[in-house]
Amino acid sequence: MTLATLSPSDATATDAGAPAQTLSERLAAWGAGLSPADIPKGMREKTEAILVDVVGLCLAARHTDYVASLLQAAEPGRHVAIGHAGRFSAADAALLNGTAAHGEDFDDTFEGGPVHSGAVVVPAVLAAAEREGFSGERILLGIAAGTELLCRLGLVTPKAIHKAGFHPTAVLGALAAAFGVGVALGSDARALKDALGIAGSTASGIIEYLGDGSSTKRMHAGWAAQSGLRSALMGRAGFHGPRAVLEGEHGFFKAFAPSVTPMFDKLFDGLGTRWIAETITFKPYPCGTMVQPYIDCAIRLKAEGVPLSEIARIHCSTSDGYVHRLWEPLAMKRRPPTAYAAKFSIPFGVALGLARGHAGLADFSDAAIGDPALLDLAGLVTYEVDPADPYPARFTGHVRIETRDGRVFEARQGHMRGGVDEPLSRGEVDAKFIANARHGGIADPEAILSACTALLEDGPADLAAFAAATPGDA
Repeated sequence: MTLATLSPSDATATDAGAPAQTLSERLAAWGAGLSPADIPKGMREKTEAILVDVVGLCLAARHTDYVASLLQAAEPGRHVAIGHAGRFSAADAALLNGTAAHGEDFDDTFEGGPVHSGAVVVPAVLAAAEREGFSGERILLGIAAGTELLCRLGLVTPKAIHKAGFHPTAVLGALAAAFGVGVALGSDARALKDALGIAGSTASGIIEYLGDGSSTKRMHAGWAAQSGLRSALMGRAGFHGPRAVLEGEHGFFKAFAPSVTPMFDKLFDGLGTRWIAETITFKPYPCGTMVQPYIDCAIRLKAEGVPLSEIARIHCSTSDGYVHRLWEPLAMKRRPPTAYAAKFSIPFGVALGLARGHAGLADFSDAAIGDPALLDLAGLVTYEVDPADPYPARFTGHVRIETRDGRVFEARQGHMRGGVDEPLSRGEVDAKFIANARHGGIADPEAILSACTALLEDGPADLAAFAAATPGDA
């Protein structure tokens, strides 16, 4: 379905003299008219890859302490938490799967947001599919619609949500999950509008975890997933949400991005004909999105033979949008207090690339943050803001090394590997899945990988193959 009658310049009246459609009503009209046939081949392929990536990440995180905590707190039910034998309520399954998928910060991202889509939308839609018994085609439709909306929402107020102290994936994710679930359910436009309105009041997620490396960011995707699930079900049941939830005087963007004027045209530019979610990036490294190009630069410099013992200074140019999350306080970023905090430190990421030449799940560990070789290198890293940096349209990296004898080694990268400029192939996404599943102790990951593809085919959703009772689970 296209939006020929719902362009951003045309306010469509519902009746003569009635108020024009609000933003959420316009989005709801699009979502209510979507069918699986409207999803183009490229977006279908991206949706399947997103599902594969999310399931693999859930398997990778299944033995972590933070997932164990959620398992203890969860309510029993009949829904699958990926990689676990127990069954839980639909909301808790969404919370568990979203938290596991986002927990190692290895999940997909969107250059232009930045937002993480799969870890929010996939768990919400899977929980709804199990609850309602709808088909794989509806799962695909819901994931595609929810991820598309989340990416577009991320373009509306670039940098401003972070600036206000909130996590964009968390707050925007509640809206996108509600939309994705509602579309998968086949909700009408009224119910979708209400789901978005309700989700606006469930959205939450502050970024104070940056101060001490605590784990709340990990739960943000899961919380948004369960909030979106509840909002969609409430909207379908007739609970009313504000129709101007996005643009209203007391609305979403006034609350979460008060420093800028929202660019609402981004929501509708090509909606229905151009799927910007096709450009979603799959991460090569399990750490903060904007750290990754710096790691690539550091790995290339290591390959060039930079003499680590002779380094006098490591200098990076960066975006102002990175500073308060990935650079400051600089002393803490050079010596992260927790393994999780290390994932959001450019100095630590640069040190990993230079010293080890890789940055995998095992490199962000308690042992790594105590490694003197890494800490010595991280302690040499400084930065300056480049006013011309294109963030958030592109995530760039730059590392310049000076040695004691005056030699200079330098590397730049103008994009994030895994994204639109240098995408990971489907084979690479599958290889990442296999590695993540094995990290989580799965002896036969290929069987679960096959189950991901089968899930999106016709027939009621069956997530049993994703549970810990799967044959081959170690």
